[in-house]
Amino acid sequence: MSTTAVVVHRGPDLLADAAAARLVTRLVDVQTSRGHAHLVLTGGGTGIAALAALAANPARDAVDWGALDVWWGDERFLPAGHPDRNETQARAALLDQVPLPAARVHPMPASDGPHGDDVDVAARDYAAILARYARPEDHSDVPAFDVLLLGIGPDAHIASLFPGLPGMYEQDRSVIGVRGAPKPPPTRVSLTLRAVRQAREVWLLAAGTPKAGAVSLALGQAGELTVPAAGARGRSRTLWLLDAEAAAAVPPAMIRPAGP
Repeated sequence: MSTTAVVVHRGPDLLADAAAARLVTRLVDVQTSRGHAHLVLTGGGTGIAALAALAANPARDAVDWGALDVWWGDERFLPAGHPDRNETQARAALLDQVPLPAARVHPMPASDGPHGDDVDVAARDYAAILARYARPEDHSDVPAFDVLLLGIGPDAHIASLFPGLPGMYEQDRSVIGVRGAPKPPPTRVSLTLRAVRQAREVWLLAAGTPKAGAVSLALGQAGELTVPAAGARGRSRTLWLLDAEAAAAVPPAMIRPAGP
């Protein structure tokens, strides 16, 4: 049975530090029990801040980086190394600072990659890679990710799933090309909600007053077509990690004390 928890920290820096500490604990626990873990990264200010906090955390060395596969929930379809790509930012914040084998890092395709600027072919390629890593016990064409990190936009978008865009209606594919995104760049690659829900745990990170309305709507079980974050949930747990401003409109009864 899946559970939902909401944890609030006083400010964005504490939120990033706490998310990093939780991530170390979760990855070590998974690796201790199963030997290997799958982690899905997100972009955005809070997501990248959490990765930077993990790089600065001495406990990071408790993670067996050689037994971790790293994926992305979405990507801006830009040339490799572009500063706006989630991959570029994640490498600078964390990945290039830990002994993570190159073969364990699975970035979404770039617009100057082997598929050129065909975002649909790029999405199909990433879906095929995910399918190769799925095991029979996952009962899916994507791995059962151990932790999938998501940011949330002021419009309640997650990954590159925006309210009202065709990707919100996708039922079959695990990865899609996105065109016409309302924030630049308009062309992106994204996991679908079906793939997001394959994760054992989904962690949603949000900080700042502009996110408060979206967080409140999502936790209020609004419809996912207009509030995509409402459809993000893990198979065993959905964890909302918020700062006080992002949690301003969350009913107090939903919030639990900050802790493990």
